[in-house]
Amino acid sequence: MLLSIGSDKKVTEIPIVQIRPCRTQARKAFSHEKMRELAQSISRNGILQPLAVRKISTIEYEIISGERRLRAAVICGRKKVPCVVLECDDRQAGILSLVENLQRCDLNFFEEAEGINRLMTDYGMSRQEISQKLGKKLTAVSNKLRILKLTEEEKEIIIKYDLTERHARALLRISDQIMRRIILSEIIEEGMNVTQSEKYIEEMLAEKSRQHRKKQKNRLVIKNIKIFENTINRAVDTMRSSGIEAVAGQKETEDFIEYTVRIPKNKPKTDEQKTMTA
Repeated sequence: MLLSIGSDKKVTEIPIVQIRPCRTQARKAFSHEKMRELAQSISRNGILQPLAVRKISTIEYEIISGERRLRAAVICGRKKVPCVVLECDDRQAGILSLVENLQRCDLNFFEEAEGINRLMTDYGMSRQEISQKLGKKLTAVSNKLRILKLTEEEKEIIIKYDLTERHARALLRISDQIMRRIILSEIIEEGMNVTQSEKYIEEMLAEKSRQHRKKQKNRLVIKNIKIFENTINRAVDTMRSSGIEAVAGQKETEDFIEYTVRIPKNKPKTDEQKTMTA
């Protein structure tokens, strides 16, 4: 969807050297192949939709919409492009440019998410306002923003291997970055679709949960054994303090921890006997 320009707006041919790129451009990458195709179309048919620009000095203009058309015009050797000059301030121009780009269908989903995030951070728009402006459900806007939690490297890999936005959202279930990278590599290597990826991630999370519970159980067993060991040691100390020469021992095998307490059969010496012996 292109920026709506009223029929009463005057179209002016402006030299390309006087036009500056948009500072709020949502698109990060321009496909060379698609740019060549657009340049060929412009060579044959001309620029059917004028660019929208705003004047920023006596001789300079800034693009609000139409940067692809401008780049393609440069490729095919044009010196001027048809433009409509709009009157707007920095904020209005930034919002118009971002919204126009976000309404196009050829941005990748990370570029869309970055654009939405800029509407919030740079221009103070709420998610509700953005959803109304873009004609998207509020949940769709929130889901777009969630995928920005992935690392830049992960985003690049996802785009490079043509994975989908649903792949990206599925990966967000993995909080550990190392585990996430391993799973992402597996998804790419096995050529998993979204359903297969979601199932694989679910299985990995379930296995991780089982391992966590096992570790917790082992910790509890070790804790209980320690309590038991302390109980034995206190009992042996009590016997010794009462004159019983008890001895405690511990032996650990692959399967068991064995405790032994040796208590002599002879009766404990009385205080009087201890004195006489001394």
